[in-house]
Amino acid sequence: MAESVVTFLLNKLATLPQLEELKLLRGVWGDVVYIRDELERMKAFLRVADAMEESDEELKVWVRQVSDVAYDTEDVLVEFSRHLAVHPQQEWFCGLLDMISFCSPNNLTNRLRIAHKMQAIKSRVINISEGHRRYRYRSDVARQECSSSSSITTAATNIHARNIERRGDALLLDEAELVGINQHKSLLIECLVKGGRGAGLKVVSVVGMGGLGKTTLVKKVYDDIEVRKHFESHMWITVSQSFKTEELLKDMIRQLYDGIRQPVPNSVDMGSSQMLKASIKDFLQQRRYLLILDDVWDLHAWEALKYALPNSNCDGRVLLTTRNVDIASTACKESHGNVYTLKPLSQEESWTLFCKKTFPSESCPSYLEGISKCILQRCEGLPLAIVAVSGVLSTKDGIDEWESVYRSLGAELEGNKKFDSLKEILLLSYNDLPYYLKSCFLYMSIFPEDYLIRRMRLIRLWMAEGFVEAKGRKTQEEVGEGYLNELVNRSLVQIATRTRNGRVSTCRVHDLLREIIVSKSRGGQNLVAIANEENVRWPEKIRRLAVHKTLENVPQDMVLGQLRSLLMFSLPSGACIPTLSSGGLRLLKVLDLQDAPLEIIPNEVWNLFNLRYLSLRGTKVKVIPSSIGKLQNLETLDLKHSYVTELPAELLMLHQLRHLLLYRYEKRTSSPFHSTYGFKAPQGIQALSFLQKLCFVDVEEGSGVISEVGHLKQLRKLGIIKLRKEDGMNLCSSIEKLSNLRSLDVNSIQDDEMIDLQRMSSPPRFLQRLWLQGRLEKMPHWISSLDNLVKLRLRWSRLRDDPLVPLQALPSLVELQLRHAYEGESLCFKSAGFLRLKILHFHKLERLRRVTVEDGAMPRLESLGIFYCKLLEKVPQGIQFLTQLNSLDLAEMPNEFIGKLQDRSGEDYSVIEHIPDVRYTYWVNNEWKQYRL
Repeated sequence: MAESVVTFLLNKLATLPQLEELKLLRGVWGDVVYIRDELERMKAFLRVADAMEESDEELKVWVRQVSDVAYDTEDVLVEFSRHLAVHPQQEWFCGLLDMISFCSPNNLTNRLRIAHKMQAIKSRVINISEGHRRYRYRSDVARQECSSSSSITTAATNIHARNIERRGDALLLDEAELVGINQHKSLLIECLVKGGRGAGLKVVSVVGMGGLGKTTLVKKVYDDIEVRKHFESHMWITVSQSFKTEELLKDMIRQLYDGIRQPVPNSVDMGSSQMLKASIKDFLQQRRYLLILDDVWDLHAWEALKYALPNSNCDGRVLLTTRNVDIASTACKESHGNVYTLKPLSQEESWTLFCKKTFPSESCPSYLEGISKCILQRCEGLPLAIVAVSGVLSTKDGIDEWESVYRSLGAELEGNKKFDSLKEILLLSYNDLPYYLKSCFLYMSIFPEDYLIRRMRLIRLWMAEGFVEAKGRKTQEEVGEGYLNELVNRSLVQIATRTRNGRVSTCRVHDLLREIIVSKSRGGQNLVAIANEENVRWPEKIRRLAVHKTLENVPQDMVLGQLRSLLMFSLPSGACIPTLSSGGLRLLKVLDLQDAPLEIIPNEVWNLFNLRYLSLRGTKVKVIPSSIGKLQNLETLDLKHSYVTELPAELLMLHQLRHLLLYRYEKRTSSPFHSTYGFKAPQGIQALSFLQKLCFVDVEEGSGVISEVGHLKQLRKLGIIKLRKEDGMNLCSSIEKLSNLRSLDVNSIQDDEMIDLQRMSSPPRFLQRLWLQGRLEKMPHWISSLDNLVKLRLRWSRLRDDPLVPLQALPSLVELQLRHAYEGESLCFKSAGFLRLKILHFHKLERLRRVTVEDGAMPRLESLGIFYCKLLEKVPQGIQFLTQLNSLDLAEMPNEFIGKLQDRSGEDYSVIEHIPDVRYTYWVNNEWKQYRL
């Protein structure tokens, strides 16, 4: 973690906007240069120290000191920037005068305070540097550091990692009868042995998070008699995080010659990498061989070894284990192999393993069943965790002791030796992360246990903290999503839900892994999470504070001068927020009060100069004052589901603003069309040139804002409500200028008001999501050119012509919803149309009588919904061709329609028999009822 903090500080020093002004303070600048240079020298060793601190308390203290001094240096730089800040309404020369004023004797107090702080930090760095030299010598890496900082990082980290791995593997390999392993074993063996002789090279990858039992499973396959007989040559290579290609190749040769009981040629020890590869390839020609590559962390390992393996005139199999999805899929791609994702144990399997390892009788006493299942739930099907927890509980008899373990599982992980192997195995993946991902991953410890984290919320928080670095032409949001995907691919973050086009929608962290990163965060990020905790050890400095459910345990005299983030989760109604009014939050970057019981925003919020992220989502706030103009570093303003309806003109002073979210949904049965509520934007919104998301703008009062939107060239998402027909031309003109737009949502002022979008000639070509609500009558001609369109929803369109004709060839369309959208009597899905469509919904197509599906149409359709189509006579003709259909949802359909589907005597029962889930929902006695057909 310290490596991340130091690297971010060094990057900030290199790009500090006020660098020239800082150089005017000569004494201060000299101290800054010294601090920078010393931290630069320490950085190479920090990656080693981060990995080794778990087993060295003295080193852990040193690492924490480095983190603190880096944080404190950044704090002083923030204070310096704040004093140089110029109000946007001032002319440039006023800013110059402010700078001169700051550097003049008249402002000596500020100069001296900053100078004294830098001198104090420099003194601390001198002492820390002594520790650096001492630990570097003790770790015997001084020579390597002088020649190559990366060699320190790789070598020292991975020597430690290999020792950890051996201990963890030993624990797992004792589980010869791991629950559920035989089914996985049979499937893998089938993948390995099928195919005739001479079928060539095939790779099978087993992927999953640490502790799932990948190595144990593969070892069972490797030792299986059928497998041993099928292959003539067998090799087991443990790659791990540290590997040398030549050593791996030599190990392969030794195992090959051991297999035929022949001595290894003397030339092997002196051979080059190319010679060794050639020797292996010659040996394996015309042979059936099996190579196990266990614990692959880097794709370079596979790239280095694959050229030693013959791909023709042989029957070769490679069975590879990894935690990284990218490595698994890339290795399999060339050989058309298989990726086998190892899942956690089911509840039943977990219970069987738990009882087997905990109780001599392999049966749980009834009085322990309740607490056992609570503890087991925390393990989430992870075999290594279940075995480790069982080892602890097997020595405890009383239910009080078991409940104590459950309540203090985080502390047990930290202090109980029996959990060391579990902790170390899980930390392997963390230690392998690059510095920028370590900060991002540890930050996820702020969220409560089992909390589903929204993708964009997480990315915006990372951005506000400064964790996301710019890369080429990518936006920070795109880079941040890449970070999240990498954490998922490394099996550190679990996907909870996906969007229709496969992106992460919500995610979470495994409970036990979360306990570990909470512990590390408290040390490295000075982050404290409060979740009804009474005995929290409060650090001297708190950088990030997450409040879970209660404020009762927060000390009233707590010093928050170093606080950078404050997030609150699930506060009860009536809870006050004293920390906001306590003052001194000058360094605060993140203030997330989502769903807090808040109606009025404390005035102190508007003095938080450094604030980058402000969320009042789900609060009862109604008014945003003009003081918001002071928050000139703000990047995200999230007011979704609040009651704000208008923003002041001072909003235009927030030139760094990237995400402006202000809307809410309300379902009204009396007026279902009016369900989206947005806000009135001030004139001149084009000044917010960095805006990425703007939702939802109320344009009822004129087209001025509509024209201005066209100047927001960075927009990715735009939402418009209360559009009038006469503003259609201006909207088309603006949209054509938004070449980066990915999502467009347009709502007319009334359900019978025309949305005039026919005049658009060149729509944004990257558009992925399009929602149009209002009268169209005719499908816009340009929709058929949207090759990247994934989701399309048409509501109250009242189209006269078949809408399927211009849509059927869209190559990326996954979801199509039609609500009050078509006034014709029939729809026909043509063969070879809608090739990627997975979701199709019809809602209140009141004149629709017939739907036809030709053979070959919608081959990937998974979900079909038909609601309130009162004249529809029967299910779509040809529905039997939809072989991938998993669910058919029906609501408020005619009795005759439903009667044809009920039981086997129904006229249409046979054509829906292949659909696993058919449900019918209807309204009766003032409530909704549902049953499966």
